[in-house]
Amino acid sequence: MSFADLGLSTEVLQAVRDAGYETPTPIQAQAIPVILMGRDVLGCAQTGTGKTAGFTLPMIDILAAGRARARMPRSLILEPTRELAAQVAQAFEVYGKQNKLSMALLIGGESFVDQEKKLDRGVDVLIATPGRLIDLFERGKVLLSDTKILVIDEADRMLDMGFIPDVERIVSLLPKIRQTLFFSATMPPEIRRLADAFLMNPKEITVAPPASPAETVAQALLVSETMDKRETLRRLLHHEEVKNALIFCNRKRDVDILQRSLAKHGFDVAALHGDMPQAKRTETLERFRTGEVRLLVASDVAARGLDIQGLSHVFNFDVPYHAEDYVHRIGRTGRAGRPGRAFTIATPEEGKAVVAIEALIRKAIPREALADMPALELSFDEDGHGRRGRGRERRQTRQSKPARSREPRPAQQSTEGQRPAPPRRPEALPPAPPRRSEAPPPAPRAASRPVRPEDGVSTTGPSDVTPIALAVHREAGHPHHNHGAHDARVVGFGDHLPAFLRRPVRVASG
Repeated sequence: MSFADLGLSTEVLQAVRDAGYETPTPIQAQAIPVILMGRDVLGCAQTGTGKTAGFTLPMIDILAAGRARARMPRSLILEPTRELAAQVAQAFEVYGKQNKLSMALLIGGESFVDQEKKLDRGVDVLIATPGRLIDLFERGKVLLSDTKILVIDEADRMLDMGFIPDVERIVSLLPKIRQTLFFSATMPPEIRRLADAFLMNPKEITVAPPASPAETVAQALLVSETMDKRETLRRLLHHEEVKNALIFCNRKRDVDILQRSLAKHGFDVAALHGDMPQAKRTETLERFRTGEVRLLVASDVAARGLDIQGLSHVFNFDVPYHAEDYVHRIGRTGRAGRPGRAFTIATPEEGKAVVAIEALIRKAIPREALADMPALELSFDEDGHGRRGRGRERRQTRQSKPARSREPRPAQQSTEGQRPAPPRRPEALPPAPPRRSEAPPPAPRAASRPVRPEDGVSTTGPSDVTPIALAVHREAGHPHHNHGAHDARVVGFGDHLPAFLRRPVRVASG
C-alpha cells in the first residue's frame, strides 16, 4: 500500500514524496481514511510509528477548503510538552508546504505579543500546550467557538503531567459538533474514561499491543552499584559505536550533575530539562538535531514524541519511576524501521521496578555485564526501591551499635509511681485575692486618725486609707515599694494603685 491509496490530495502526496516517505505505517494506513471520512478516532500505537503524520496529513486536506477568521482557529492540537508541540508544528510546515494554511504555535516561554499577532490574523491550525492556551483565552485573545477539529496527542502523558483538568476545561469551550482525534501510546483505564467522555462513536485503531517497544530496538540491562553507575556509563559510551545518544535521568538536578561529569571526562554533551529557559531548551535541542552535540542528558521532557533522525542509542542512567516511561524513552531510537540500541543501568535495589517494566512489555530484558566490573544481581526483597533499601541498611547499622548503659545516676533517685510534690508557697504571702466575679467586701473605715508622714508610710495615699491597709499593701510587696517581690499577691487595689489616689492630703486640725 502507498500513500496514494489512502485518498490524500495531490498536493499532500507531493509533500510526502519530497519528505522521502513512500509507504505508510500501519497506524497511518488505518487512521488516515477514517479521518478523511470525518469520524472520531481513538488511536493507540507504540511510539515511533508515525502517529503525528497519521493526523497531520488528513487535517491538511480537510482544512484546505475554508478560511480562518481572526482569533477563531479552525482546528486545535493539544500537546503535553513544548518540544512535542514544536515538532508537530514542524511537521505541518513540511507536509503543508503545497497548501497555504496559516498556523500558530502557543507554548510557554515565548512572547505573548508575537502569539497574539498571529491569532489576530486568523489561523487554520492552532498547536498549543494547555497552560498557554488557557492564559490567552482568559485574556480574550482566542475564541474556540469555531473549532471543527480537535486533536489530543499523547493523552497518557497529559495524565501524568496533571493536564487533564485543563484539557477538560478546554473541551468544554469547544462546539459540541466537532471531529475529535485521540492518540496515545498507552491506554490506562483513566485515558479510556476520558476517551469515552470526549469522543462520539469513535473508530478504535490499535496496531500494536499497548506499551510495547518497537522490535527494531535491541535492549540490554546492566546491574551496578550506585557509586559505579557513572563508570559503567562511560565504559558503555566507549564500547558502543555511538553516533548520537539520549541519556535519561529521573531528576532534573541529576541531569546537570551527570552532564558536568561527562564533560569533565571529555565527552561532547549537553543537558535538557524542564527548569531551563525555553530559548535555551530550543537552542540545545537544535544543536543536538544538527549533530553539533553528540550526547544529550535529559529528563523525561524529551521522552515523549521527540523525533531525532537516526538516533543510534538511548541510555537509561536511572530506571524510570513509571514502567510506561521506559517504553517512551527507548522509543526515541529505532524509529521509522531503523535499528537502535537501548541500555538501562539499574542498581540491585531496583529489582521490583525492573520487574514492572518487564511485565508491561511482556518480555525479559537481556542482562549484560562489562569486563572488569562486578556482576551483580537484582534484589527483590520487600524494601523494593533503593531509598527504602538504604533505610533498611541504616536501621541495621543502628541496631548493630552497642546499647547505651541504662544505670541510674548516683545523684538521682527513681520517682516512678510518685506524683511530684507541689511547689511550696512562701509563708510571707497573703491569701489570694478573690476572683473578679466575686467582688471583695468594702474595707471599713478606721476610727483612728488619718495617715501622716510621721507614720513611716507614703503620704500619697488617699485620706480614707488606714495605716493597717497601707501596712498590708507594703507587706504584700507592691512593685513601687519592694522591687524584690514582683510576683507577690496583694489585697485591696491589687498590683497597681492609681496615681491620682496617691496625692498628699492636707488634714484640717480639729
